[in-house]
Amino acid sequence: MTATATPIVQLRGIDKSFGPVQVLHDVSFDIRPGEVTALVGDNGAGKSTLVKCIGGIHPIDGGAYLFEDEQVHVHSPRDAAALGVEIVYQDLALCDNLDIVQNMFLGREKRRGLVLDDATMEEMAAKTLDGLSVRTVTSIRQQVASLSGGQRQTVAIAKAVLWNSKVVILDEPTAALGVAQTAQVLELVRRLADNGIAVVLISHNMNDVFAVSDRIAALYLGRMAAQVKASDVTYSQVVELITSGRSGDLGLATANGVTL
Repeated sequence: MTATATPIVQLRGIDKSFGPVQVLHDVSFDIRPGEVTALVGDNGAGKSTLVKCIGGIHPIDGGAYLFEDEQVHVHSPRDAAALGVEIVYQDLALCDNLDIVQNMFLGREKRRGLVLDDATMEEMAAKTLDGLSVRTVTSIRQQVASLSGGQRQTVAIAKAVLWNSKVVILDEPTAALGVAQTAQVLELVRRLADNGIAVVLISHNMNDVFAVSDRIAALYLGRMAAQVKASDVTYSQVVELITSGRSGDLGLATANGVTL
């Protein structure tokens, strides 16, 4: 994919409030196919709320949600999934007492008449893992309880892309992982984008962000401070955008020395 690929998701002027508290203010955000876009911001900046608006968990109060250049109305996670948007949350939502295949098809089981079509599910699961070049899982019939943190993350990501997803959002995928497992997951994240999927990576780890991201979007107090190519900014500039909403000429406007 070229860096100028047309965004598959375009959010324009998104507002979201919970009671009297406005969490998102006029947020615009682009997600491009074949790219990893890092969504960064301090705790309380609005990252989770923005992602839940994209995923249909929270309705937006104002603004436009465009998918493949057409305005859409996403009222539920089912609506988002129908578009091809999948979110892998930090808790992974995997069942320890089930094996990999059962987890990947949980709630979406394939059936042949009244019985489960295990052969088809095994074939689809294996094909998905092979397509992502996953080599760390020895058997797709392993129970999830026996997997390492990195392997669990891999299964959760494979589950998200199993359904021909076009957009995959990953919430802190390396937060609880060691160095080797982090490297494996970051390789998988990069591979998703190289396969043409639009990937959003939520992370507090700037090393991870710069290791795999094509673009970086920084939220500050519910406003989009900047969305830039990763190659155009430095580590310290991103930290300044996160902590103050501005870095030099980049970021939110100011009035009387106060970031708006």
